[in-house]
Amino acid sequence: MGNFGIWVLTICLIFQSGFGFYLPGSYPLKHVVGNYLSVKVNSLTSIDTEMPFSYYSLPFCKPVEGVKDSAENLGELLMGDRIENSPYRFKMHTNETEIFLCQANKLSSDDFKLLTKRIDEMYQVNLILDNLPAIRYTRKEGFMLRWTGYPIGVKIKDVYYVFNHLKFKVLVHKYEETNVARVMGTGDAVEGFPSVNNKGLDVPGYMVVGFEVVPCSVMHNGDLVKNLKMYEKYPSPIKCEPTTVSMPIKEGEPIVFTYEVTFEESDIKWPSRWDAYLKMEGAKVHWFSILNSLMVITFLAGIVLVIFLRTVRRDLTRYEELDKEAQAMVNEELSGWKLVVGDVFRAPSNPALLCIMVGDGVQILGMAIVTILFAALGFMSPASRGTLITGMLFSYMILGIAAGYVAVRLWRTIGFGDHKGWVSVAWKAACFFPGIAFFILTILNFLLWGSHSTGAIPFSLFVILLLLWFCISVPLTLVGGYFGAKAPHIEYPVRTNQIPREIPAQRYPSWLLVLGAGTLPFGTLFIELFFIMSSIWMGRVYYVFGFLFIVLVLLVVVCAEVSLVLTYMHLCVEDWKWWWKSFFASGSVAIYIFLYSINYLIFDLKSLSGPVSATLYLGYSLFMVLTIMFATGTVGFLSSFWFVHYLFSSVKLD
Repeated sequence: MGNFGIWVLTICLIFQSGFGFYLPGSYPLKHVVGNYLSVKVNSLTSIDTEMPFSYYSLPFCKPVEGVKDSAENLGELLMGDRIENSPYRFKMHTNETEIFLCQANKLSSDDFKLLTKRIDEMYQVNLILDNLPAIRYTRKEGFMLRWTGYPIGVKIKDVYYVFNHLKFKVLVHKYEETNVARVMGTGDAVEGFPSVNNKGLDVPGYMVVGFEVVPCSVMHNGDLVKNLKMYEKYPSPIKCEPTTVSMPIKEGEPIVFTYEVTFEESDIKWPSRWDAYLKMEGAKVHWFSILNSLMVITFLAGIVLVIFLRTVRRDLTRYEELDKEAQAMVNEELSGWKLVVGDVFRAPSNPALLCIMVGDGVQILGMAIVTILFAALGFMSPASRGTLITGMLFSYMILGIAAGYVAVRLWRTIGFGDHKGWVSVAWKAACFFPGIAFFILTILNFLLWGSHSTGAIPFSLFVILLLLWFCISVPLTLVGGYFGAKAPHIEYPVRTNQIPREIPAQRYPSWLLVLGAGTLPFGTLFIELFFIMSSIWMGRVYYVFGFLFIVLVLLVVVCAEVSLVLTYMHLCVEDWKWWWKSFFASGSVAIYIFLYSINYLIFDLKSLSGPVSATLYLGYSLFMVLTIMFATGTVGFLSSFWFVHYLFSSVKLD
């Protein structure tokens, strides 16, 4: 049965890599010639402020049937996406030109100020057709650049111009029937799927495989459109020149909006339609940098591991080869880590807090592994908006059972098997990290609420998140704690003395070494970190989850090794207080990531404007580094705990 599962997974992976087929995928939607295609709008976004706003917060045309929200999942809402219907509509495979949309009301003083402010802040309009974002191509210095969305307008010599005419190009591919059963899909394609017994199979149809937009600023004659209704033909020809602008924004003047659309048959097939969005400039540099980083770090980690294993093995072998009399003599002249045998398992300061942080770290690490693995397999493709965040949230909640188990079992181990207080530890493990997360996100949410941004989490969603926390995550953590209390605690191989041994004076502060240890794990991360940060803050699509999974595995290995070596070094200088130091030896990578975030803010997000935007950036960065600290610190502590237990159970000391 196990072999069968491996074969199925292998076939799926070959399918995905060979044909670009997303495992759950959004199945192709067949559009018959003449059928209406509806364009949707997402929130207005800007890399200048990082605060999304509703499309209809500006004086744009509204649909005749009124503004309606599209069905959104939890992840979309948390990401600030607000997908709504728009007045733009096309007829499948029917080219149309000079289509009048509407004449907006005369710009009031407030509307004028808001529109010019949004142009100054470089806000982009994000349109969606059949789950594909509108893509815009621009030529710069001989290179073709890709952008998703288009700017609201432009400022030239203190005059503001609005892009009021849109030239759309829809790429279509002839529908190819496959005998696919009616199953659940994602995105807009859930409205209908091909079915084996469908009577309409003979009707020719097309699939949307590309959606391009060219924005233009065109001066329209307001008198010509007074009696026109939406979707009627504009009376005079419209010349769309992307390189020139001619529609200035003036207070008290209306804006006329028009559009045109052309359909073009394309060789692009359905599974490859996202390729245009996933092609990143400098891709070869991206792959080479990651590969180079992986090779260097693996080499360094290998050297550290070999040297370390040889040192410890030689120490143990030399001791075990002695006869009993010689061992007795050696015991009298013990040095290094053997001297702290009676103190090495002495309970650390704040043991409950350590257990809680390790439990939460296991939960976060498990969430990261599960989410990245599923994303690497194609279950969380860019076509399925919000699934990444939703998947992270639900895997985190379910893994509460692991957090409770680890926290309580470690608590009982430190307490030599005592059951007392396990409920309190499990409860605190369920509330500690989520509490910090809620505190940071609530403060940031108040800033977004004050700015009327769609990035603000609605109050109803806050209530849902609290219910998920207290109705799913907390009970599961308590269940995990119950199993941890029932499981046998880990027996120490040596007895602990009643009187603690004095730690000799050190040449340098041990915490200095602990803080410096974070540089090696940071070395595995920093190149990939740039691409992740660009995805979050620059609006680029991040899709190399396979490489990210390799980097995560490598990070776990390096964190374990670094913490292990530092613990051994501390024991060799008779410092038996290794518990917290082993946690922060690998957890200190968070400090370097935060410093890198500040560096990214100063040098890569130069255009970020205003204290609110900077506070949001730093707040989210702080939340990210705390999450990383919990996960990496846990890896370091657990590897050190295993090592110390193994070391002192390998040699018998009286």
